[in-house]
Amino acid sequence: MSTTGSPRPVGVLALQGDFREHLHVLRELGADAIPVRRAAELDEVGGLVIPGGESTVMDKLSRSFGLAQPIRDRIAAGMPVYGTCAGMIMLADELVDAAEGQQTIGGLCVTVRRNAFGNQNDSFETDLPIAEFGDPAVHAVFIRAPAVERMSEVVTALATLADGRVVAVEQDGLLATAFHPEINGEYRFHRRFLQLVAEA
Repeated sequence: MSTTGSPRPVGVLALQGDFREHLHVLRELGADAIPVRRAAELDEVGGLVIPGGESTVMDKLSRSFGLAQPIRDRIAAGMPVYGTCAGMIMLADELVDAAEGQQTIGGLCVTVRRNAFGNQNDSFETDLPIAEFGDPAVHAVFIRAPAVERMSEVVTALATLADGRVVAVEQDGLLATAFHPEINGEYRFHRRFLQLVAEA
């Protein structure tokens, strides 16, 4: 809680990628959502969204802006984080096809393959039944998407493709999807994230 007694805002990492779409969804849901580009802004928020984009660029920028380690520290202290696509890659403890020198923020006990479905031309959409959300199924948009290859027993798989690849997971206050609910009007993951922030 802030000194005024009102809840802290939620942040969206705004270094690269589709952070504006996440800010829009969170504000549509009534949240006080702010872009985060500096460590001082990170200090203000009660939760963080890491958007889709280019994970290698996001990694370099998060380090050059002095945000990577502060985000790690906040995750270790229990801050809820929701990562979509590149955000899932950033949250993974391990990558199987990392670019040379690429680092992750980590915290999520999963191994992720970066371009699990090929290049931009292999983007696709599908409907995913997610028991925790009930009906209707989640219409998921995959754009140069990652996938979870291995996960610890502390991680819950929320959504799995027909071929068995895990594409949405939750672990304590961490939530990650390989797809982009922010671009097609699917608000349930953001509601879940805000619930995690409220519970924290």
